[in-house]
Amino acid sequence: MNDLKPLIHWFEHLTPGTLDQLPQFYAAHAEFKDPFNEVRGSDAIKRIFAHLFTQVEQPRFVVDSIFRGDDGVMLLWDLHFRTGGPFGAKAMTLRGATHLRFDAGEMIVLHRDYWDAAGEVYAKLPLIGCVMRGLQRMGRA
Repeated sequence: MNDLKPLIHWFEHLTPGTLDQLPQFYAAHAEFKDPFNEVRGSDAIKRIFAHLFTQVEQPRFVVDSIFRGDDGVMLLWDLHFRTGGPFGAKAMTLRGATHLRFDAGEMIVLHRDYWDAAGEVYAKLPLIGCVMRGLQRMGRA
């Protein structure tokens, strides 16, 4: 994809209302994979993004770096959000990377997210975080 600005703007301003714009960027048969999901089709990808808004409050992506290669584009990003629940709201940041491949029409055909679910999410949660940090310490011993 030559001009990534519209795509980056869409990612960084993603809301439930902007999810309808997904077909402007993703091919109908696009594949998506992250540590928790593996789906095919733009409708399924839209459901993954929509689910994000039910799991955390005020999610906002910030793309820090863009790397272009023969095999597509790699985006490094931070996802800023707030958690809710019985322990109160807490601001959190998840760091990750996205590998995107495009077809000849510059539509996304592959979206693969890379991030550390254990270190970036579970280890920061109040109860399970204690267990995860203990397991990480055991693994280093």
